[in-house]
Amino acid sequence: QVQLVESGGGLVQAGGSLRLSCAASGAAFASNAVGWYRQGLGNLREVVATVSDGGRTTYADSLKGRFTASRDNAKNTMYLQMNSLKPEDTADYYCNAILRVGMDFIDYWGQGIQVTVSS
Repeated sequence: QVQLVESGGGLVQAGGSLRLSCAASGAAFASNAVGWYRQGLGNLREVVATVSDGGRTTYADSLKGRFTASRDNAKNTMYLQMNSLKPEDTADYYCNAILRVGMDFIDYWGQGIQVTVSS
């Protein structure tokens, strides 16, 4: 089954760190940017970070300096290192990538993983 599988979420105190992973299962990353998004309770889904095939990153302005996104194309896995976490970072986090499935290129989302930051 082709899917993106996320791991690494959980509960952490303010100021702590978490590292999210998102692994493609059954297919490989296409040579497109991959992305991390989040959706807090009652909020719209927002972009957190993107990583190009070559590793160039972009971040939401409010997260620069605290979050670091990366990818390992050999492992078809993407990562989000989150440091100095704040209660307002509490949200469900989603990864997004276009995967090569046979001759097709298909957009996939991870299942979402909860990150809770306590004050």
